[in-house]
Amino acid sequence: MRVVSLLPSSTEIVHVLGAEGDLVGISHECDHPASVRGLPVLTSSKIDITQLSADIDRDVRRVLTDALAVYDVDAEGLGEVRPDVVLTQDLCDVCAVSIRDVEAALREIASEGVQLVSLKPTRLDDLEGAHGVMGDIERVAAALGCADHGRRVADGLRGRLHALRERSEAALAASGAARPRVLTIEWIDPVMVGGTWMPELVEIAGGAAMVTEPGQHAPTLDREALAALDPEVILVKPCGFDLARTSLEQSTLDELIGAMPWSDAAKARVFVADGNAFFNRPGPRLVESAEILAAITHPEAFGDLREKHAAHYRPL
Repeated sequence: MRVVSLLPSSTEIVHVLGAEGDLVGISHECDHPASVRGLPVLTSSKIDITQLSADIDRDVRRVLTDALAVYDVDAEGLGEVRPDVVLTQDLCDVCAVSIRDVEAALREIASEGVQLVSLKPTRLDDLEGAHGVMGDIERVAAALGCADHGRRVADGLRGRLHALRERSEAALAASGAARPRVLTIEWIDPVMVGGTWMPELVEIAGGAAMVTEPGQHAPTLDREALAALDPEVILVKPCGFDLARTSLEQSTLDELIGAMPWSDAAKARVFVADGNAFFNRPGPRLVESAEILAAITHPEAFGDLREKHAAHYRPL
């Protein structure tokens, strides 16, 4: 089977299913595992992502206002790799190539018989009519002809999340404290608060998510709304930014946090994390994302996870 993955998350899913050898094409953002980086790249971005977050947001909004796509699909390259299965998404036109552009590219190369699998997770699992990340792992596995293995992989990830939940609940019971209020920031300028599966990850890690409910898309908050919050733990994990990239916005973050009338205790518990590899990528590493949240939220109870993930987050 010849598989094209146009999402970093679906590339990771294919890898965890043991089908990496079937990949014949990837997106420009696919970077894990490192072994996929030599494959044909079939998408590109129209936005200069080396800019500051405010400039990126401005350019994205301008492109969308003009009813243009943020990303391009290389139809000629897609035809050359002759896929049997194409993995894409129809959740967010800002996060990755849109399904409409993928469908147009497939029509252009007259690729009848290609199975198009579109992912749209807003929760950790399939709940209340919403698609979940674990369910998407099973859907990809079914498309690749390894449905039973996909269920085992998804169940293994569910089991790890359940075990982490039990540990965090035990830590809360032992301390007698209430769940700390956790604010997760998904974009810096303007400030967007983590939604979709983020409230679930916060809850699993022993915190209480602020602003958003599970499945809700990330809302944008102005300074006044942000100042009205009373968080106890703040995690900044910008979508698509690793730690090095986020550090380029240090002055913006310093000014933002410094202007908030939050308590000194809250400002002492502001962390930045790798939002590119974790948190914003709906794939297997959301389990590690929950572990990072547990290490941040309850450091006294999760020393092992603080050590395990020390390279992926840091205090602001």
